[in-house]
Amino acid sequence: MKKVLLSITALLFATGVFAQQEMGFGLKAGVNFPKYSLSEGDLSTGSTTNFHITAFLDAPIATDRFYVQPGVSLQGKGAKLSQSSAGTVKQNTMWIEVPVNFVAKFPAADAGKFFIGAGPYVAFGISGKNKYESDWASAEEDFDFGKDGSLKGTDFGLNFIGGFEFNSGLMIHGGYGLGLSNLAPDGNNGDIKQRLWTVGLGFRI
Repeated sequence: MKKVLLSITALLFATGVFAQQEMGFGLKAGVNFPKYSLSEGDLSTGSTTNFHITAFLDAPIATDRFYVQPGVSLQGKGAKLSQSSAGTVKQNTMWIEVPVNFVAKFPAADAGKFFIGAGPYVAFGISGKNKYESDWASAEEDFDFGKDGSLKGTDFGLNFIGGFEFNSGLMIHGGYGLGLSNLAPDGNNGDIKQRLWTVGLGFRI
């Protein structure tokens, strides 16, 4: 939790440095399609379905075309892992994510603005659950990040976003999250990195 608070403090400071005009803020939510990128050859990975909720600031940088958008997000991630001899594991994880996106907006007649952007994020794992299924049994268990051979609890990566913002403030958005941190437990032979597609709606005030 201390890491989360420090990240949010740094985020707010950065916003104050960059913002030159009146700031807005917004909320967005939607569906996640997470999976893992694995370097292990004997496991296959597929996407699962989860959700996200994000609060963000929208601060112009010098002009009304370029913005910095720091935020705080609850992100559901995970993956479906399968091995022919062992069955399937559906892993659901929840993260507190702190993104800082740099966004360009392009007017579209009188309807609103298209936007595209990218930026870094840092995320902290808060809960995890594994659901095992095989031909002979099924089970569920919760796990703590960084303990008993489970995933590491801190992730760093890049976000890529795009969408359309109507003049009313309604937003349609999509994005891709590229995890750069290896979340595999110490001693694991392969890498585990997060990948995430998102789509959703939001509202800017």
